[in-house]
Amino acid sequence: MLKTVVIGTAFFLTASSIANAQSSQTPSPATPERLNAADRNTLTDMRVDLVKAALQLTPEQEKFWPAVESAIRSGAEDRRARIAKIQETVGVRNDESRMEAMRKRDPIAFLQRRSQALAQRSADLDKLAEAWQPLYNTLSQEQRQRMAALSIFVLREMSDAVDRRRALSEDSDD
Repeated sequence: MLKTVVIGTAFFLTASSIANAQSSQTPSPATPERLNAADRNTLTDMRVDLVKAALQLTPEQEKFWPAVESAIRSGAEDRRARIAKIQETVGVRNDESRMEAMRKRDPIAFLQRRSQALAQRSADLDKLAEAWQPLYNTLSQEQRQRMAALSIFVLREMSDAVDRRRALSEDSDD
């Protein structure tokens, strides 16, 4: 089990370093460079491989994996689309002065966009849960422990990434 967690950690750290390398090469904080489609696909591939490797599925469990992988990839693609939509909105506002942007703000439209994004995210999570359920029911206690350890690690890494982005955003506002 320790070997699997170490391998999984290495995969995740490699994936994180790709993302960090991309974000650390930004020309200026106001215009961050984003991952290109190939890098995003590679990152998703690595994350899928990490989860599968950590679980060490049996041949019987393998038959449930395609639905899980499809749900993971679909969620990643939907997330990318949501982020692109946000970047588009922010890009339009960057061309305006702050006062002009404040005057043009429409709180109702914002709430509607946010509601749509949350509805899409909810649908993605429902799809992921539905895909995982049959596989999860077949996992051994050891596999469930590895999945829990990996989940905790990933959530901690995501939290750290959010904190780093907030710090960069606060630094750029100064």
